[in-house]
This record gives sequence, structure tokens and C-alpha cells, in this order.
Amino acid sequence: MRVNHTYGRGGAPAYLAAYDVHHARVFGRCEKTTGIDPFMALVPQVTAGESCAGATRVYWIVGNDSSHRGKRSVDRLTAAFPNAMLVHTPVHASWLNQIEVFFSIVRRKVVSPNDFTDLAEVRDRLRAFEDRYNAAAQPFQ
Repeated sequence: MRVNHTYGRGGAPAYLAAYDVHHARVFGRCEKTTGIDPFMALVPQVTAGESCAGATRVYWIVGNDSSHRGKRSVDRLTAAFPNAMLVHTPVHASWLNQIEVFFSIVRRKVVSPNDFTDLAEVRDRLRAFEDRYNAAAQPFQ
């Protein structure tokens, strides 16, 4: 008797996060995809925090992803959040962005090996790690 297995590809959530360099705090969210709308949804989550309240300038150090690349992204962010300053890292220099250091920790400690039963388990593990990280983190040296 021949038995065939049907494999259903589940996809992957997009984990967007911002890192408060002064307080070593991560602000993250899981979305179905990356893009302008998910990135713009992350910004108020961060700016509502104590670090940004009343700040004259809030610098957003970002890579060169299409959701926050170019002058249009700068104009879009500044129009929605006048105190926001978008700063792009040089191409192939993501290591300058401290959230990328955090993402490398997430890759090693959270999503490897990727033996998740479904996407909800991935999101739950990411949120749980973020909570643990925020409880004990120190700024990167």
C-alpha cells in the first residue's frame, strides 16, 4: 500500500521590531507581511512609550528595506510624526543598527530550529522572548 503525505506550507509571520538604545527595550509586533503599513503601525507603538514622550527628536535608524527606503519614506514618516528623523544605514552595514543585533539573537535563540506546529506558536514564542528580553536586558556595549 502506498501512502502519500500532503505537506501544507504555513508561511511565516513578519516580525517587525524597534530597539530603544537608551533603555534596552524592544517594541515588536508580528504581521502577515512587511511593507509600509506594518512599519507605520510600529511607529506609534514606539512613540507612545516613555522614551519618546515629549522628545524633540526621535531618530529611527533603519536599513534599506523597501518599506522605509528613500525620500518618500522620510516624507511619509515626518508628515505623520513631526519629531521623527529617519536615518538609513549604509548598504551592507546592517550591523550598525542595534535592532539587527537583537534580530541575530532572535534567530539563534527563538526561531532555530524551526520546529513550530503553526504560525500562532511562532508568534507566541516571539512575544514571550521579547517579554523576557525586556525584563532583563542591558544596553548593548
